[in-house]
Amino acid sequence: MPEIKYERVMLKLSGEALAGGQKFGIDPEAVTVFCKEIAEVVRMGVQMSMVIGGGNIFRGMAASARGMDRAQGDYMGMLATIMNALAVQDSLEKQGIQTRVLSAITMREVAEPYIRRRAVRHLEKGRVVICAAGTGNPYFTTDTAAALRAAELHTQAILKATRVNGVYDKDPETNPDAVMFESLSYLDVLKRQLKVMDSTAITLAMDNALPVIVFNLFTGGNIKKVVRGDNVGTTVKGD
Repeated sequence: MPEIKYERVMLKLSGEALAGGQKFGIDPEAVTVFCKEIAEVVRMGVQMSMVIGGGNIFRGMAASARGMDRAQGDYMGMLATIMNALAVQDSLEKQGIQTRVLSAITMREVAEPYIRRRAVRHLEKGRVVICAAGTGNPYFTTDTAAALRAAELHTQAILKATRVNGVYDKDPETNPDAVMFESLSYLDVLKRQLKVMDSTAITLAMDNALPVIVFNLFTGGNIKKVVRGDNVGTTVKGD
């Protein structure tokens, strides 16, 4: 078995990752691609927890900007994360990986309620734990939910999967001269207002000494490289 640096991790996926080449919804083929890699990592012995965004279906903040009540929009966004979690669960179980969806809002017919001790027990049994519905509270992003659950579940790192190779000094998709950082401190991210995770999530990670590793989800083998401790993407950690 390959050497593993991070034996228990929190994988943060954006909702857009599930859309694939589409602008909206869930592309089963795109989901299958990264779920195969997650399954491979789980078979290596890594205990995997996940938080998935809902932006491919609904964004509460965007709806709020257009006049919807922010809390109402955020609750709708939580429902979108449940749909994404179920899609990923289906794909992982087709790979032979036992998976549990734990929801921060009660939805017993499709998901277990989020109970920290139950989630830890699932991880210890080798099951992938998908923490859905954010924190269960409006005004908190799924980035913050990922940092919170990562701390609660005593994970060793937060794996922030994106569509770019790491953290840049400016948007690499519109600025070809953008420079990627190999490592940053939490305070650097906050001071420079770099778009890694929102400030609440970064502060939570800093308070709990949780490294945040930002990498490209769509480069094959990257999840495996990260858990082995290879130099991939950008690592945000203490000084």
